[in-house]
Amino acid sequence: MARKTAEQSDVKEPGFEESMERLERLVNEMEGGSLGLEEMMARFEEGRRLILECTKKLNEVERRIEMLVTKNGETSAVPFEGEPGDGG
Repeated sequence: MARKTAEQSDVKEPGFEESMERLERLVNEMEGGSLGLEEMMARFEEGRRLILECTKKLNEVERRIEMLVTKNGETSAVPFEGEPGDGG
């Protein structure tokens, strides 16, 4: 059984950007109007799963950012200024 777990850990989950790109492709396919009902439902279900995964990743990033801006036990809103030299 440990062997199966090792094989599963080799499978790389798509990153946020890849998930968003796939979601955009799904939306375009669905809007195209050429899919049958079963194909449309399959795309819809995949899109819903991708949305949940992306939301989860965004929430994780938000928590990490909140941890980084917490000082003396207080979390304060810190505006994002971007990288030095990028004009923002």
